[in-house]
Amino acid sequence: MGAVLGLALGAAFVLAGCGRPAEPVSRSGFLLNTFVTVTLYDTENENILDGCMELCREYEGLLSRTIETSEVYQINHRPAGTREMEVSGETAEVIEKGLYYSQLSGGAFDITVEPLSSLWDFTAQEPQVPDGEEIRENLPKVGYERIAVSGDRILFSDDETRIDLGAIAKGYIADRMKDYLMEQGVESAIINLGGNVLCLGKNPNGQPFRIGLQRPYAGYSETVGTVRVENMSVVSSGVYERHFEKDGVNYHHILNPSTGYPYENGLTAVSILSTQSVDGDGLSTACFSLGLEKGMELLDSLDNAWGVFITDDGQLHYSAGMEQWMMAE
Repeated sequence: MGAVLGLALGAAFVLAGCGRPAEPVSRSGFLLNTFVTVTLYDTENENILDGCMELCREYEGLLSRTIETSEVYQINHRPAGTREMEVSGETAEVIEKGLYYSQLSGGAFDITVEPLSSLWDFTAQEPQVPDGEEIRENLPKVGYERIAVSGDRILFSDDETRIDLGAIAKGYIADRMKDYLMEQGVESAIINLGGNVLCLGKNPNGQPFRIGLQRPYAGYSETVGTVRVENMSVVSSGVYERHFEKDGVNYHHILNPSTGYPYENGLTAVSILSTQSVDGDGLSTACFSLGLEKGMELLDSLDNAWGVFITDDGQLHYSAGMEQWMMAE
């Protein structure tokens, strides 16, 4: 567990008190612009770890918006006049899922936000607020209605639409990595994609894994609660993940597509427990973007997904049924 906990730094979760097998095996690497860690508890076959990490690398090669050979990069740099492009089934599936949550949230979450998100560099040594005129010029380029999926073809209504799958791709990739592990006969594992935590099966003691939800702005060992997780995923979106402060204002990476600036809606974090990690990924951003009341209403209308909303006064708000998964503190 020490290796997993140490490599969870920078993620939205800490692993809290999982069982301790004799010899767990783990592999980690910097992929998807984050630290990726896979730990197996019921096998010492490191070839499985190698295959799992290679699968993650292959999906990054498809879905990254910065790798020039990726399909997303090719979409965003298509020749003028291009109104459709053929992509792999996997890329089409992720885009279609992103469009689903864009529509479900009424555009509060929008995968075509790339013209705006590319203006913000939260990883710079000295991050800066983009020029207001630049933001205003790029606002009209955003709108999920401008793009559609038909089989393996992506359809565009204009030349300016560009996509950013960063808010949903990790969840999709985690699900595919889980599928791979199951095909290899693994029954107990944790996949941690920099805050997207997916637990396969139970811990070696035969109990659900325990995932601690990080306290916003605190150290990674400080939690606000612990979730029991078995064959499910926990994903969090928060204002403390990628952010910087300028003139007393905290600027974070969850952008409002209608303004081009980070959301200011009284929330500091949303954590989603779901059976599919891709849904948790999309919902954590969508529910955060909608705010407490509308985000809770959306989550309560769905099956197989539950959440914890943390407001800026430190209060925790649970969606219907979420408390059944929480452990008593």
